[in-house]
Amino acid sequence: MQWTGMLANRLGTFVQPFLALYLTVARGLTIAQAGVILVIYGVGSLIGPLLGGLLADHLNRRVALGGSMVVSAATLMALGAASTTPTIAITAFAAGMAADLYRPASGALIADIVPVSQRARAYGLLFWANNLGFAVGAMAGGWLAERGYGLLFVLDAATCLVFGALIFFATKTNTRPKPAAHEPAVGYRTALRDPLLLGMLGLTALYATIYTQADVTLPLTMHGAGLSAASYGIALAVNGVLIVVLQPFATAWLSRFNQMRVQAASGALLGVGFGLTALAHSQWAFVGSVVVWTIGELGTAGFAQSLIADLAPTTAQGRYQALFNLSRSSAYILAPAAGTTALSVFGPAGPWIGCLVSGLVLAAGYLVLARPVLHRRAAATRTTAAIA
Repeated sequence: MQWTGMLANRLGTFVQPFLALYLTVARGLTIAQAGVILVIYGVGSLIGPLLGGLLADHLNRRVALGGSMVVSAATLMALGAASTTPTIAITAFAAGMAADLYRPASGALIADIVPVSQRARAYGLLFWANNLGFAVGAMAGGWLAERGYGLLFVLDAATCLVFGALIFFATKTNTRPKPAAHEPAVGYRTALRDPLLLGMLGLTALYATIYTQADVTLPLTMHGAGLSAASYGIALAVNGVLIVVLQPFATAWLSRFNQMRVQAASGALLGVGFGLTALAHSQWAFVGSVVVWTIGELGTAGFAQSLIADLAPTTAQGRYQALFNLSRSSAYILAPAAGTTALSVFGPAGPWIGCLVSGLVLAAGYLVLARPVLHRRAAATRTTAAIA
């Protein structure tokens, strides 16, 4: 049911990819004002996973997951109804917080019921459902945006409610975390004293900041090149289609290799792909750059989240997943701030040159952490197997 609910929800994920265009085109805000609103949305997204992690570890997973989708639907409708800059800012904060509230419970639920050896595949399947829905939703979103941005908010909220209903009424799993024998209590402060975890979270934040330029700076760059919202939707749909077609095969093949080295190569490809956007001026040139960074994205599907789950103590799965999602959500602040600033100061090529450099830094970081991360994961896996 979680897979089905995720698919339904992502089919209607219209607001986030088109939020920058909505703010500048429909609400008439400047690029700088839109950047501030997007940063405020990002601040909310930082709080959401932390709250969601606590809920996931203290409530049963079904209540935490289903309830968060109801909250998300309500905040999306409020954001769509807001018309003044202050109310847009307030509701953007609430919508950002609600958008990622469900993720820790979702990730922890998989860790509860899926064996360690199958976790990467399970997270990969969720990633696949995410992108299957996104492939359709992105194209439909561009078409809907040209007929009125209000439709984006209504339909996005409706699919959140569908996801919540599936979890509440069609999911029998009702797990709560049970500590293993002699397992110490672990909270956020304990986890944040782990330098290896902090390194991984930092790399995840950098990866997400590069990737989120597809939502923030890419639509503005394509609009500046004279292309429509529908053209942007097509470019994003190409990303989703490639993930849907290639990701199941890529996950099976890439799982045979050193995962940190795979992520290093993926980070480099991500940076090169986004860097190529600086040279794009036509629809097909933009699509070509999307193809390159999508290939880089394939190397991350399911593996990073699985690693975090393998390292987490039983009673802190929700909080470890929260920190992982927090590092990704930080991109909602970092990406708008960096992308719109680079676009305003350095022109259309500025953000994309920055992405190229950041991708190379990302690759180097994964290589530096490769050995200690894999050693830690192996030790944690042996401990889990002994307990089982």
